[in-house]
Amino acid sequence: MSHERNLADLKLGEVGTVRGFTDEQISLKLLEMGVLPGTEVMVYNRAPLGDPISICVCGYNLSLRLNEASSILLE
Repeated sequence: MSHERNLADLKLGEVGTVRGFTDEQISLKLLEMGVLPGTEVMVYNRAPLGDPISICVCGYNLSLRLNEASSILLE
């Protein structure tokens, strides 16, 4: 069984390209913040317990909860 790779799977410093979303409600908020399909995202920082994470997207840092990050599918 294959697991679709999502943003929550990335390690610190890893880069991925947004392919799509699994949660329509969260995706609207993310699209408004510049997390668009085809955009590169990098995990910039993680909280000591792993949640939330900070990503770099479109030249700025954005903090996301892991459940939000897991809804972002990567190529």
